[in-house]
Amino acid sequence: METQVLIGKVALVTGGNSGIGFGAAKSLIEAGAFVYITARRQQQLDEALAQLGQNARAIRADVTSKKEMEDVAAIIKTEKGSLDIVFANAGGGNPVPLREVTEEYLDKTYNVNVKGVVFTVQSMLPILNDGSSIILNASITAYMGLEGFGIYAATKAAVRSFARSWTTDLKDRGIRVNALSPGVVPTEGYRTEQGMSEQQVQDYVDRVTTEIPAGRVGTSQDMGNAVVFLASEASSFITGIELTVDGGQTMVYAGKN
Repeated sequence: METQVLIGKVALVTGGNSGIGFGAAKSLIEAGAFVYITARRQQQLDEALAQLGQNARAIRADVTSKKEMEDVAAIIKTEKGSLDIVFANAGGGNPVPLREVTEEYLDKTYNVNVKGVVFTVQSMLPILNDGSSIILNASITAYMGLEGFGIYAATKAAVRSFARSWTTDLKDRGIRVNALSPGVVPTEGYRTEQGMSEQQVQDYVDRVTTEIPAGRVGTSQDMGNAVVFLASEASSFITGIELTVDGGQTMVYAGKN
């Protein structure tokens, strides 16, 4: 498959300033697309944009605000006219045991992982071209039953469901909706959201690698490659699915994590 499969396409990546979102933005640009990235923190956006180069544009926006996402759509429409690819990536959450779940934690996790996805896709619909590709960032935690991840996993299960339902909602426009479920991909979030030290991250990676048939953890580039595939014509007959990119971990998961 030729590498520049997205020449002339315009993409949006929420949470594109770091981690999987940044990796996806980088891969989309390498494939020929012009990419808009959003995040809440301007400084991190500026730093990401400096690395992504001239085929990217950063817009500060919070996915939990429908108005801010509608403003993003208005900017894209003014500058590019329309949109071809949406990667609703922004999300997060740290493990909290059921007995310690608070209303604040529940609202925060639900808002960014569920409302944020809804507002992102809903706001972009008016500027999405027919035949576009929408990719939703889910997670393998949705069906692994990991201790402390009950709320987070439930929000990601909702995202998986969106991919199926919205495929039907948008079939008349030929818009494909798929979910991407990353496996273990150590990113900045392990430290900033889960509060892990560098050593704790390394210890976790060393332990979990023994349970991954591919023999390693994933990278942001692995996820970016999957996003490019789901955004391209190579996947034109694929819609409503969950693409699990985890090195085979969930196929052999033994409940050790």
